[in-house]
Amino acid sequence: MRHGTIDMAFNEENIGEGKVKGRTTSEIVEAISKKIIDIYGKTIKYYKPVRNPMLMVKELRSRFKLIVPQRIVSLTIAAFLSNRPVLYEGPPGTGKTEIGEAILTLWAGKSSFVLPCSSNYDEYRVIGDFHPLMALRYGFNEESYIPRTILAALVLDTGVLVDEIRRSSEEFQNLLLDIIDKRRIIVPELKAVFKARGQGFQIIFTSNPEDIGQGELSDAFLRRVVRIRFYYPSKELEYEIVKIRTSDINVELPNELLSKMLEVVNMLREKALHKPGPADTVLWATLAKHLALVAGKKVVDVRDVVESAPIALIKREEDTDIVIKTVSELLGASPW
Repeated sequence: MRHGTIDMAFNEENIGEGKVKGRTTSEIVEAISKKIIDIYGKTIKYYKPVRNPMLMVKELRSRFKLIVPQRIVSLTIAAFLSNRPVLYEGPPGTGKTEIGEAILTLWAGKSSFVLPCSSNYDEYRVIGDFHPLMALRYGFNEESYIPRTILAALVLDTGVLVDEIRRSSEEFQNLLLDIIDKRRIIVPELKAVFKARGQGFQIIFTSNPEDIGQGELSDAFLRRVVRIRFYYPSKELEYEIVKIRTSDINVELPNELLSKMLEVVNMLREKALHKPGPADTVLWATLAKHLALVAGKKVVDVRDVVESAPIALIKREEDTDIVIKTVSELLGASPW
């Protein structure tokens, strides 16, 4: 049930330290903050914050098995120090979401939140709303107010990754502007102002500009973010990514086979409708290793690689023929 609106342009100074049904605004903020800790605090893991770029690159590799270019880490940290949110743009499967979540976690020293975007998102779904039954019983107050992800991240002073921001509406993007500019969230119905109290609360957005079925980002939104471009990695780097991401599977993937797999992937990036990203390559290697494992083998062979190829590489029916042809030509065997 919605009561009024959460007007992000509402003047904070007009709220003051008044009372809502006998409770001061400070008491209301404290009550909702406690509710956030009770609800979301159980999901948070705590670490020592990492805010040095070189150390963060090492931690991303050792703790998260992510090989992240120094450029991306340094630019992200510079944006955070400037209190600017970051927009990761690039093709699917290049690690934007996973890298963003890991960087936010290291920066804050706390688990970050991931918010997958949808076209019907509004402030009630991401900031907070009043529970219908509780509102009937208690009224529209802190008792019936249910805080959501972005408000929880601000109160807990941790990061939030907003995934696929182009799938949201312009109205949703605009409601984020006051949060971005002032690092605060105002709930006028409760006369409550929630302010970020540390540097842990940061936002990373992700976007694949070439994807279909999504909208454009508003000029006002783009002026406030630091845009960082993601690219497909070099063959050498992708080779390293696959090795580290599949290292916990106790089956050997011969170097020459992995090199052939990377040739297939790079050719499909030129010819197929779905361009496989490093995530698809890692999935392919993972499936091949597990096929070998369940067969009782210690080394992946060509058959394991070929049989797992369609599962990992065919995302659109239109690509079936080109995937089968490419795999057959470069690996010398057909999946069918």
